[in-house]
Amino acid sequence: MIETIALVVNAVLQEGTTGAAPAIPASAAAALAVGLAALGSGYAERGIGAAAVGAIAEDDSMFGRGLILTVLPETLVILALVVVFVV
Repeated sequence: MIETIALVVNAVLQEGTTGAAPAIPASAAAALAVGLAALGSGYAERGIGAAAVGAIAEDDSMFGRGLILTVLPETLVILALVVVFVV
């Protein structure tokens, strides 16, 4: 997925377009890349968070695992931000 985002951002940043479609500004491409990563992360956290709350309700010692697994999808958004700043 990161390779696809990088290819899209790279294609948008290239000078001069050969097609009839207008070029998308680089800031719009960066916003799209981070926004889609955040949308996917939120979708993943929805299911993980529900399962973590259920597990914690049954066993209080699962809090640490549930917290880690709930926060884990957020690394996608951080990675998308890093890719945008590197490109």
